[in-house]
Amino acid sequence: MQAYSVIGKSVPRNDGLDKVTGKTVYSADVHLPGMVHGKILRSPYAHARILRIDTSKAQALDGVRAVVTSQDVPIQGGQKRPSNTRHVVFAQGKALYFGQPVAAVAATTPEVAEAAIALIQVEYEALPVVSDVLDAIKPDAALLHPDLHTEGLAGRDPAPSNIALRVEFNRGDTSAGFEDADVVIEKTFRTQTIHQGYLEPRAAVAEVGSDGRMTVWGSTQGSFIARQLLSEILELPLGKIRVVPMEVGGGFGGKNSLVAAPICAVLAQKARCPVKLVLSRAEDLTSGRPAPGAVVNLKLGATREGHLTAVSGSVMYNSGAFPQLLGADGIITGLGHYRIPNLRFDGYSVVTNRPPVGAFRAPGAPQTTFAMESAMDMLAEALSLDPIELRLRNIVKEGDPMPTDLPFPRLGFMETLKATANHPRYQSKRQGKNVGRGVACGFWMGGVGSSAAHVNLNADGSVALVVGSVDLTGTRTTLAQIAAEALGIPYESVSVVIADTDTAPYSDITAGSRTTHQMGAAVYRACQDAKAQLVQRASARLRADPSEIEMVDGKLRVKSAPEKQVTLAELARASITSSEGAITGRGAIGVPSRIPTFSVHVVDLEVDPETGKTRVLDYLVAQDAGLAVNPDLVQGQMQGAVAQGIGWALSEEYFYDNGIVRNTTLLDYRQPTSLDVPFVSTLIVEVPSPTSVYGIKGIAEAPLVPAMAAIANAINDAVGVRLTVLPMTPESVFRALQAKNSSKA
Repeated sequence: MQAYSVIGKSVPRNDGLDKVTGKTVYSADVHLPGMVHGKILRSPYAHARILRIDTSKAQALDGVRAVVTSQDVPIQGGQKRPSNTRHVVFAQGKALYFGQPVAAVAATTPEVAEAAIALIQVEYEALPVVSDVLDAIKPDAALLHPDLHTEGLAGRDPAPSNIALRVEFNRGDTSAGFEDADVVIEKTFRTQTIHQGYLEPRAAVAEVGSDGRMTVWGSTQGSFIARQLLSEILELPLGKIRVVPMEVGGGFGGKNSLVAAPICAVLAQKARCPVKLVLSRAEDLTSGRPAPGAVVNLKLGATREGHLTAVSGSVMYNSGAFPQLLGADGIITGLGHYRIPNLRFDGYSVVTNRPPVGAFRAPGAPQTTFAMESAMDMLAEALSLDPIELRLRNIVKEGDPMPTDLPFPRLGFMETLKATANHPRYQSKRQGKNVGRGVACGFWMGGVGSSAAHVNLNADGSVALVVGSVDLTGTRTTLAQIAAEALGIPYESVSVVIADTDTAPYSDITAGSRTTHQMGAAVYRACQDAKAQLVQRASARLRADPSEIEMVDGKLRVKSAPEKQVTLAELARASITSSEGAITGRGAIGVPSRIPTFSVHVVDLEVDPETGKTRVLDYLVAQDAGLAVNPDLVQGQMQGAVAQGIGWALSEEYFYDNGIVRNTTLLDYRQPTSLDVPFVSTLIVEVPSPTSVYGIKGIAEAPLVPAMAAIANAINDAVGVRLTVLPMTPESVFRALQAKNSSKA
């Protein structure tokens, strides 16, 4: 790897001190003069027709400024809002999930707003509840949307259905492939709906100016996408909406979707004063945008030498109450990291009476990977092969086709697997009784989007970098490092401004592990633009051809006569009064090609056969990062992903009773704590991408993907039971052990 002066170094986060000292301002901290408070009335039913809403008593309560329902949301051409936007405001005609907003109130205090909510009278007609995907696809299942028809490659099915989308991947002849197999593994796997686990509940503040312009301060992963959605909901031009992205207290994909902001904005329009809406923890757990559960049917065939011959099956994602574009990415990432000559796999997005789902770190991939990597472990066991050796015999390489038949670019998968196999932790012996070791691999295709950046040169030679991408993971720091490297200035000389939609150049959402390498490319181009301007001005000042000017250590000098030089600060000061004006660099990048990234997990754990309790003892996660711009931040992403994976694997789940969520606190929704997560060792592998600036790849998504399968494989190695349903709680492990012992008796 090329040596760099700033990137590749673990410099401190430039926002770290404010966060640990409590100075950082989040959405709930915003306070405006004359501001009132919003509260939401939610459906107590998972599926019910709304017959009548009476808000008269609430409106009459002293201190109430506005009461809003679906009637206050603009309609277009006499039709209600389309399904992709209507669910973010209020139930339209019927409630489709427990906790769906039915009405909202703005009042002078939160207490008055709560009292007003209690005065709203709603008459419901309960309807049959469909909460499970397998129930939802039955011919006699109650339909959530009578006008919903399955969309697929074959077109639109004529009959209405709870299946919103079907995708199909076909390659070769799976029947012949299974005939050629010496070993066939066939299982059904289930994963649960889970919350992303962010610390900050959703919040927003909205205000309508005297000119009718709406300003929204909110916790969002994409301010421009939020502006677009608000424009559709409120029927306002984009120029009439300003979104101010506040600090995000965790998102992990869940805050791609707006939950609080649209209702807050509708309240502000009617109340004609600023409104703050902060969800409680119970509201966030109940009606946020959780990651979808899934049912995966998988059949896998291989030769006795361990080469895959065929894979077939399906995945059904529980998309909640409204259609979601699920299926394709989950299949590509769940199966695509292996060479499969014969493939037939279908993906379905199924609507149910649960909250609409959202993204969670590599959306769709962990579910299918849990199935595929568990089956690969079963195959390794059947063939008496080392788990990593089996994978090395089947991994994709550059030029191999994805399930879409598009070729893979340059990969670091083999290097990551080999580095894991040679790591001391993998080479070590297991220690203790009922201790098992699990291995699993995963990958993420990489997110894509459009990005732009401005680099403003200050009069003292420092730089202000202006971007519109929200910082979720420390990207202020990594983008500052890229700018400092490109300009040849100290990291401390770069400040980063995450500006609002009126100020920043356009940027797509912060998601898919795309920000550092894609916004980084825009930043790099903006720096090159600024450098070109600096070179032109230095060449005039030093009376040299521009081709003779080089920029070194904050100075521009003549290559053949280095003593002839001018500092960056001198040029910056001069630019303010020059005829050309101040120096501002601009850079943009369109939607680029995807850059796949790979992760390998090795976990050691202990199972107590008397109780079924699983204790994770040791964890190693390896990741191909392309180039680690800031190794400490990369390691933090890897370790955080493992912590979330442990929760997904062992403890986290929603408990539904006829569609009603019963565990709405963090006492009952069991996230892992520091007592559940061991020290996570990290192994950063750097195989640069040939298509990105400095070879950078995204790193935040892939390290979550294999975690659940690795833990399942370790449990099987420890006590010889194969669990196929998440979470693998002590009770489920205990029952599996009891069943195993009974079969031996």
